[in-house]
Amino acid sequence: MIRLEETTVIDAPIQRCFDLARSVEVHLLANVHSGEQALAIGGITSGLVGLGQKVTWRAKHFGIWHTLTSETTALEPPSYFQVTMIQGIFRSMQADHLFRVLPAGATEMKDSFSIAAPLPFLGPLAEALFLRRYMLALLRERNAVIQQIAESSEWQHYLPSPAASRED
Repeated sequence: MIRLEETTVIDAPIQRCFDLARSVEVHLLANVHSGEQALAIGGITSGLVGLGQKVTWRAKHFGIWHTLTSETTALEPPSYFQVTMIQGIFRSMQADHLFRVLPAGATEMKDSFSIAAPLPFLGPLAEALFLRRYMLALLRERNAVIQQIAESSEWQHYLPSPAASRED
């Protein structure tokens, strides 16, 4: 099993960062290189993911199309949410996203991922050889996109107007 942790400091309000991290559209933007799509299979395909909501993602990784369904299994706005894979290529996957306001007013976004590769015997080898680096690169790319959007006026294109009016 792989455990990854990544911390990103974003010069933007906590609610904005929290909401952008739950945005289907921002997730898709951060994964544009893999042709990722949100499929209309018993879940949402746009907007902000809420508690108990599912998203089925389709993306090309390592030259193969994969489908993964995740569910938001915990939600404590604006400081925490958890996403758990309920169907997909991995034996298991869970992502915990924590947010806190730093003394200077910026937001710290901390992501903790636990991923277990398929195939009990070959999985640990794949994790050690390439999966850890690959997943960390995806996580860093996602966080860079969230940071870039949150720190610019671009966030207004991704968040519903009630969130926008609360922050400014």
